[in-house]
Amino acid sequence: MKYGFVKVAAVTPKIKVADTKYNGQLIRTLMKDTQKAGAKIVVFPELSITGASCGDLFYQDKLLKAAKEELMQIVSASEFYDAVYFVGLPYELNGKLYNVAAVVSKGEVLGIVPKSYLRDNRHFLSGALLDCEEELSNGQIVPVSTDLIFYCQELPSLKLAVEIGEDLWAPSAPSVGHTIGGANVIVNLSAEVETSGSDIYRKQLVSSQSARLICGYICANAGEGESTQDVVYSGHNMIAENGHILAESMRLENGVIYSEIDVERLESDRRKNPLFDTEDSHVCVPFHVRKEETILTRFVDPAPFVPVDESIRRKHCEDIFKIQAMGLKKRMEHTGANTAVIGISGGLDSTLALLVIAQAFDMLKKSRKDIIAVTMPGFGTTDRTYDNAVSMIKQLGATFMEVDIKKSVRSHFEDIGHDESKHDVTYENAQARERTQILMDISNQKNGMVIGTGDMSELALGWATYNGDHMSMYGVNGSVPKTLVRHLVRFYADTCGDEALAKVLYDVLDTPVSPELLPPENGKIAQKTEDLVGPYELHDFVMYYVLRFGFSPEKIFALAKVAFAGTYNSAVIMKWLKTFYRRFFSQQFKRSCLPDGPKVGTLSVSPRGDLMMPSDACVRIWMDELDLL
Repeated sequence: MKYGFVKVAAVTPKIKVADTKYNGQLIRTLMKDTQKAGAKIVVFPELSITGASCGDLFYQDKLLKAAKEELMQIVSASEFYDAVYFVGLPYELNGKLYNVAAVVSKGEVLGIVPKSYLRDNRHFLSGALLDCEEELSNGQIVPVSTDLIFYCQELPSLKLAVEIGEDLWAPSAPSVGHTIGGANVIVNLSAEVETSGSDIYRKQLVSSQSARLICGYICANAGEGESTQDVVYSGHNMIAENGHILAESMRLENGVIYSEIDVERLESDRRKNPLFDTEDSHVCVPFHVRKEETILTRFVDPAPFVPVDESIRRKHCEDIFKIQAMGLKKRMEHTGANTAVIGISGGLDSTLALLVIAQAFDMLKKSRKDIIAVTMPGFGTTDRTYDNAVSMIKQLGATFMEVDIKKSVRSHFEDIGHDESKHDVTYENAQARERTQILMDISNQKNGMVIGTGDMSELALGWATYNGDHMSMYGVNGSVPKTLVRHLVRFYADTCGDEALAKVLYDVLDTPVSPELLPPENGKIAQKTEDLVGPYELHDFVMYYVLRFGFSPEKIFALAKVAFAGTYNSAVIMKWLKTFYRRFFSQQFKRSCLPDGPKVGTLSVSPRGDLMMPSDACVRIWMDELDLL
């Protein structure tokens, strides 16, 4: 359970209807198997000790007593395992029959939770109002209620609650109250009849409930072994986390699925959500499991800003283009600017910004001739990037301008007494600031607006010249991470329908990322950004977990090792992780005065609400943690 990851299992045993001894032994065997796999939370289906399809046999006293006896055998077996088990059975209380989940751990029953909502009340009563205690055959007195939350003393942020079967389908599902009461993992012991298409709705329901309640959700369904007299049970098991299905079984097959729920991630999301309020009316029941490292089997995405599924990714790119263009359209209308002025380098960021401007002008029904695209060759400009910039401007129908900055920068060097052969930060930044001054002055001439090109990754790292490329009148790329910029440009190239433009865009995609502020070597780019600041795919990964969840450096390092296994070794990951933290903290002053720009995703570094961070915050405690790893 280190780093908040808890391995969980949803189990569908191949039971025999009404054979409690067989079913109990099978459950105990599966308890042992899941223990070997490291599962700390194990969920069995509804009424799994007897079978859910017993019908009027539930009225038989013999079956009810046998189910209780088998429960106690399961309780005894649990003493030797380090986990919490949720097992279903019929249970008689005060002469009434209930469909319940027994919560078992370390040789004890922690609580009994009855089902609240019944599709067919022929055999069982609703336990929604039950609130009592039950003395078991071993003398243990346990609470019986729907309002029980089970919390882990070794990992206090892990809080479990139960609903059964159709409880999930109710308009006011018990899980709503449980999560308001603080539970962050819901287990559902289910026995749902399978019909054509029912799996689609079930999956949507589990996914959406886990998203709406910001919780983990474990659903274990009855399957093969139940009576097929009139219906079939699917064994459709799912493990979800905040809207994402982490694991899902094959339908109509028995077995076990495993995954790891990240309770720290859930708690982080809840802290940030002002709509998520809690109360403490539930009864809290403690349990113990050892806190040990959890081996991850869940997928850790090395590119969390980029959807894995191609169709979703294309839709994502389309949406982002529209948001960027709509934001710029509004700003152009509001200010009455006649033109948009942009510096074009032939690199990815300025390419994306130019494409966005073109789309905004199309929305405005303005001529693309009013897009003033300026190339500003400097000491590091290469033929490849220059040619691509000129070709792109031509293909998009923008107005081309060229201002060679070398003469004016040399004059500036002379004014301040800087040796041109000294290729230091002054040499580089003088070029960036000269370009920004040119763009600002042209915008004044043309009643225009300077459109910024810098992306969110550069801003997070402070990889921008203060009051140079750092500044604009509207920054369309400010909330787009570098890894996503590449996909947006590729999406445009794939879908624009202009073969000549697409050819240029593909070559831009193939060009190394560089500010081109140092003289080229043999006509090729000498200054490659990722050689200096580190791989953007690593930085975007770190940025995602720092900004989205506030994870500790140690946890991010552990996740990165899983995500980039076979790509970067631990030493490389650690080197750039330290670089990210050092630059992220030291460069906040640049982010504190960023220009406006549209937010396109859940994260942004805008100082106007998304990242309200002091410019003088110290990085020490974060670096201390990294130094200990």
